[in-house]
Amino acid sequence: MIGMLRPDFQYESLQDIPVELFRAEGIKGLILDLDNTIAPWNDKSLSSEVIDWFEKIKAAGIKACIVSNNSVPDRVSAVADVLGVLYVYNAAKPSKKAFLLGMEELGIELTAIAVIGDQLFTDVFGGNRMGMKTILVSPINQKEFLGTKVLRFLERLVGRKANYTDNNKRKM
Repeated sequence: MIGMLRPDFQYESLQDIPVELFRAEGIKGLILDLDNTIAPWNDKSLSSEVIDWFEKIKAAGIKACIVSNNSVPDRVSAVADVLGVLYVYNAAKPSKKAFLLGMEELGIELTAIAVIGDQLFTDVFGGNRMGMKTILVSPINQKEFLGTKVLRFLERLVGRKANYTDNNKRKM
């Protein structure tokens, strides 16, 4: 079980992930978490660095889909529209269905998709369970949904580690 919680790569933030990593790993599509991965929890604001990063991946021909457990479609679509990406809301990660919906939106086979998120028990576990590459980032800020705070406690128990080397990249 612990192996299913281990990401393939770990970075401090979304914008620290180099586009070259995707090429090297054969990644053509990304499933991304929204809250505390792309934007602060329950917030539609995006940093210019995040917007620039999405422009780089699009220029590299990489498709992206936000797959969020957030149940408010207007919030998820507002961020997706600014970034020009696809989205799935009320996804119920780590269910397989959530990732299958993202894969369907992307139109890319699962072996060419990477999952990027800030949580071990939803993003990493769900992506690993599907056989997708997984990338863990640190949460943007400490403000979170109550249920996420419980999962953060469990992450500390199983040993979430931030051990960054090589330009903040950690091959797990």
